[in-house]
Amino acid sequence: MSVMLPVDRRAFLRQLFLLAGAASMPALLTACGTDSGTSTPASRIQGPRPAGRFANLGPLGEPNAFGVRLPAGYDMRVVAEALKPVGDSGYPWHIFPDGGGVMAKPDGGWFYISNSEVPGFGTLGFTVPQLAPLANPLERLVPGLGGASAIEFDRDGNIVDAFQILSGTTFNCAGCVTPWQTWLSCEEIPEGLVWECDPVGRSAAVSRPTLGLFSHEAVAIDSNRRVIYMTEDMPDGRLYRWLPAAGDWPSGSRPALANGRLQVMDVPTSVEKALLEPQRVVWRDALEPTKAQNEHRRADSAAFNGGEGIWLFDDFIFFATKGDNRIWVYDIRGETLEVLYDLATDSNPILSGVDNITVTDRGDVLVAEDGGDMQVVVILPDGQLKPLLQIVGQDQSEVAGIAFSPDGRRLYFTSDRGSNQSVGGQRVGLGVTYELMLPN
Repeated sequence: MSVMLPVDRRAFLRQLFLLAGAASMPALLTACGTDSGTSTPASRIQGPRPAGRFANLGPLGEPNAFGVRLPAGYDMRVVAEALKPVGDSGYPWHIFPDGGGVMAKPDGGWFYISNSEVPGFGTLGFTVPQLAPLANPLERLVPGLGGASAIEFDRDGNIVDAFQILSGTTFNCAGCVTPWQTWLSCEEIPEGLVWECDPVGRSAAVSRPTLGLFSHEAVAIDSNRRVIYMTEDMPDGRLYRWLPAAGDWPSGSRPALANGRLQVMDVPTSVEKALLEPQRVVWRDALEPTKAQNEHRRADSAAFNGGEGIWLFDDFIFFATKGDNRIWVYDIRGETLEVLYDLATDSNPILSGVDNITVTDRGDVLVAEDGGDMQVVVILPDGQLKPLLQIVGQDQSEVAGIAFSPDGRRLYFTSDRGSNQSVGGQRVGLGVTYELMLPN
């Protein structure tokens, strides 16, 4: 029997997983993925290999006026810049825009929702160099240190309004657009909470402590099975899941997110063995679910080095760990864990600083880089890796907030600490949110 090398195995799995998902995905996804729950294991490997949305992606050109390299035929614009009014709304955009997602409106328009990765009022001061030139008091200039904001677009992509949906929180990283049309915003601090936000800003945001107190990064929701998955951005972080208590998530309804079980993944064999072949996992109840998890780790749980983006795709949970530059796949049905991409051993190691993840309806996996080459890289259904865009001259920033408009013609992304103005050859500022327009 021949032996499949780790690199060859990951290439095979990449094709298998993406082929499976592309055959069953009904539409472009929003911030944290969706689930079909209709395919069978046999259907996952049948049929021709699909062509990815970005199969014909060409090389990147020279930096444009925004300092972004794009392939031929692509265009872009700035939709929001920190401290400046968004469109004609009069609302000054928040600083350090991080994770984001898109929520469709019934009239054909959509909301782009963005987190603000800023410390709370009491801890910031002027310790961030980019804020030093601002006049006092800082609170008058920066709406909602930490928190989240939304930009409303009409069906033609015109900016209608912008407003705040969460304020007064700390280090809001990524999150998730829920199937019941709210936004979950994650605090990346040891006692961080998940906040559920009204995307139109009419209702006050509510914390959901049942989802745990830890350095939350991102969320993925399996609404069919009524399970919520969460990553933790710490060097010894865990992968969590939340199961609702009886009555919290009635069939055909949305969950109250008031009471449930917090669990952590364990790989009894070894996490590192997942580099070679799938490893069985078990889920164990958190020891002290109402307390900060970094102080109450289970010894029998798997550590992941810097959990980042997470996505549910056709019964697979994809998640990134920036500390070791890996993309993992948890097979929900098979209850196994596998490494899909590993910078150290992959045959085409162009991804580093892996962070946000999103997926297209054709099975392309898009990964944003925090550092690295400041790229958004596409993993095509056939396993090829191609850069979609690259931000240059902003080496102190990160790419984040990647999310497609409902029609798939626009991709939003941010430069977390970027600027449209060059100072000393560098574009380092308080953050910019862009819109990439894809060719038809």
